[in-house]
Amino acid sequence: MDTMTLWHLTGWEFAALAFAAFLVGFSKTAVSGANTVSLAIFAAVLPARASTGILLPVLIAGDILAVLTYRRHAHWPTLWRLFPAVGAGVIVGTLFLVWADDAIVRTSIGAILLLMAGVTVWRRRQAEADGEPGADGPDGSTSRAGRVKAHSYGVLGGFTTMVANAGGPVMSMYLLSAGFRKLGFLGTSAFFFLIVNVSKLPFSAGLGLIDGRSLLIDAALLVFVVPGAFIGKWAVSRINQRLFERLVIAATVVGGLQLLVA
Repeated sequence: MDTMTLWHLTGWEFAALAFAAFLVGFSKTAVSGANTVSLAIFAAVLPARASTGILLPVLIAGDILAVLTYRRHAHWPTLWRLFPAVGAGVIVGTLFLVWADDAIVRTSIGAILLLMAGVTVWRRRQAEADGEPGADGPDGSTSRAGRVKAHSYGVLGGFTTMVANAGGPVMSMYLLSAGFRKLGFLGTSAFFFLIVNVSKLPFSAGLGLIDGRSLLIDAALLVFVVPGAFIGKWAVSRINQRLFERLVIAATVVGGLQLLVA
């Protein structure tokens, strides 16, 4: 029995999942946050809870390709500040999944994403008005306020990535608000999500979201992640910093709206 028959997929549905996997590769090496479109496609084609478990290995494949591409640009002090809070968020998200239904999960995350996108745009406009577009650079989170911001975004990132694989936009907003430039943004994001997504595997398996059936369809979809990653690597060098930031924020807004209206 082939994978499509096992999941009762039509040709068009499998094509949609393949395109979503391609977008995962592209988002990991070009515009982080764009994979919220992939999240929506997976949730539309597959049962909502099952879709999160199937998407996770696809995301990890994209993370590995992103790390191989941008490993020299990661900012590890930022990562070490984030990980404890993210771990707490993952645990809270796991407990939340035990009882919350899909509607509550989607509405909550969608509202959070839109709120953070609005706050990030406001903060950056204020910084530009003050003539300090880079005032919150990667080392700026050593202050008390910076640590509070890192912990807040870390908990939210862990929570949203656990319940809906939607942590990308959350961390995109944090890294933009911290003043990361394009390559530092992508390198730090790549290592962050590889480590976080791998750590989610036992939780997802324990919830029954990953099993033999889900891994079969993952095996069929992984091949589409690779060309997406290569095209993303080609495209990112042709995107200037301002356009890059606008695309990331736009992808976050689109993802938030998709979750709210789904």
